[in-house]
Amino acid sequence: MKKMIFIVTAATIGSQLQAQQDSSSLKTLDEVIITANKYPNKTSLTGKVITIITKEQLEQSGGKDLSQVLTEQAGIYIGGANSNAGKDKSIYLRGARIDHTLIVIDGVPLYDPSGIGGNFDIRNISIANIDRIEILKGSQSTLYGSDAIAGVIHIITKKAGAKLVNSNGVVSYGSYHTFNGAAGISGKKERVDYNVNYSFTKTKGINEAASNATNADKDGYAQHSFIAGVGLHPDKNIGIQPYVRYAKINGDLDKGSFTDELDFTYSQKSFQTGIKTEFNFGKTKLNLLYSYNSINREYIDDSIKSRNGFDIYSKGKYSGYEHFTDVFAVFPISHQFKLTTGIDFRRSVSNQEYFSIGFFGPVTSQYGSDSLKQIQTGLYAALNFNGKKEFTIETGGRVNFHSTYGSYSVFNINPSYLVSKHVKLFANFSSAYRTPSLYQLFSEYGNKNLKPEAALSMETGIQLFLHNKRFISRAVAFRRNVKDIIFFYYDAATFKSQYINQDKQNDKGFELEASYAITKNTMIKVFYTYVTGKTTTKFSPAKDTTYFNLLRRPKSSFGINISSKINDRLLISSNFSVYGKRSDTYFDLQSFNTVNVTLKQYALWDVYSEYAIYKSKLKLFTGLKNILNSNYTEISGFNVAGFTANAGLRFAL
Repeated sequence: MKKMIFIVTAATIGSQLQAQQDSSSLKTLDEVIITANKYPNKTSLTGKVITIITKEQLEQSGGKDLSQVLTEQAGIYIGGANSNAGKDKSIYLRGARIDHTLIVIDGVPLYDPSGIGGNFDIRNISIANIDRIEILKGSQSTLYGSDAIAGVIHIITKKAGAKLVNSNGVVSYGSYHTFNGAAGISGKKERVDYNVNYSFTKTKGINEAASNATNADKDGYAQHSFIAGVGLHPDKNIGIQPYVRYAKINGDLDKGSFTDELDFTYSQKSFQTGIKTEFNFGKTKLNLLYSYNSINREYIDDSIKSRNGFDIYSKGKYSGYEHFTDVFAVFPISHQFKLTTGIDFRRSVSNQEYFSIGFFGPVTSQYGSDSLKQIQTGLYAALNFNGKKEFTIETGGRVNFHSTYGSYSVFNINPSYLVSKHVKLFANFSSAYRTPSLYQLFSEYGNKNLKPEAALSMETGIQLFLHNKRFISRAVAFRRNVKDIIFFYYDAATFKSQYINQDKQNDKGFELEASYAITKNTMIKVFYTYVTGKTTTKFSPAKDTTYFNLLRRPKSSFGINISSKINDRLLISSNFSVYGKRSDTYFDLQSFNTVNVTLKQYALWDVYSEYAIYKSKLKLFTGLKNILNSNYTEISGFNVAGFTANAGLRFAL
């Protein structure tokens, strides 16, 4: 059966490249983005490297979640993307550490103040509630602050439709008893607009750990996600947009690599609310953003059905919240100069409790908001120059004031030159930083003397627009040096552990991307990326040790996507990806040693098809993932899904 699917799909795609893609895909040079400069700007007027995932691409994801869509993009690899749905998803952008990529939702940078690293969990946002994603690569701390060392992933949620009442929804069912459902309603009348979207996902899942246990179980997962917003426009110069977002996740976990567990569960609640306002004073725009972000996580292992760890019982509760305010203005100084300047403020607080009963009796640790707290204030500015001869340059800087370590400053310089609208040359030279998390500063292993991790990034590249923009390609080379990497240090003499600034990280690589409109309605996209890196650890004043350390990240990755609309009703999209060998380690609970392994190369082929029953308002779709049924490992000791399929119905009225 699988072989037949493979042959039929290949024949269909190979013979029917007659297809879709709306005309916007041929206008990448003039695409309007907001992430690069914090105001709407054409891609031709910035020297920054940005990738756009459109609404159409998201709809054609074929039952994939956000992590699986992101890992198909050039320069991004997400560990755990194809593991069990509840497995943590680790974002590696250009080979950087997982806490060196900043998640931004609707213009607001988001963090997890309750986590060890502080990076926001992308499982808290459903792909069904997303309208568009802009991926901004390279160091971006000037405009966005902490964690934007490798880049920014800006998620833009669904907005109001043009009519008084617009409705949309999707329902699908597939392998592992996976159900996806979503519904939304939006509208606009005169000076008021609104949008409400809800989605639900539930799956029985796969066994998370690669275990040979005779009673191994499947680890289920469920997610509820809700967003709502209102837009108020008292007059044409004022816009007020309050919003709310909520997500709840419940899932089963295993104890670790190769270690199954029958009664280890977790729950997570994510809540954000805030308001976005914009005032127009002539051509000057003033923006005021306020956001409240809270995270609550709970882990319980009661060891009733099985006991594979050291504890008879354990329970951990981790919560955190942040208040964030950003006030910035965009001043058109002249026809060629535009100044963006602002101030942002962030207050972070966390409460953490842990209790366990093990071999040595009960263990309790508790840290409250009286100690786990920090305040940051940032002052930033960026000046954009757009010359008459297609030359552009952005220069800017930020000073960040932290309640514990004091101040830290960064800068950026991004020139670009467009030659005859066919060749774009660009370069980026910038610095960035990552603030230590609350846990790293104030927990039992905390160190109040920690400095921020500091990065210096360089990239240069060329972009081509040929054959009336039907062929677009980009080549980028980059280098990123990070010092004062925060490291968990164990002192064998005193038997104490503490976070310290110790390592240096040096990464480099390149990205090659191209897209070609074979016909007016056919699009093929292809990419190849390469990244390598090494860390230098100082063990003593006289000795440094340098070694390759990009664990779980492939040096090379390749992807090709073909999207074709066979006729007015039928569309087929095929995505083929190859990921190279990876180094990994895991802790062996039998020998109590760390084991080094090499994970083999693997390839994934996915196909999506949709058929319009009634114009573009009602569509049937199917998604086939891992058609080759590749047997591979993303993370040592954990399973991945084999061949899966789903089918569903999408409507927009």
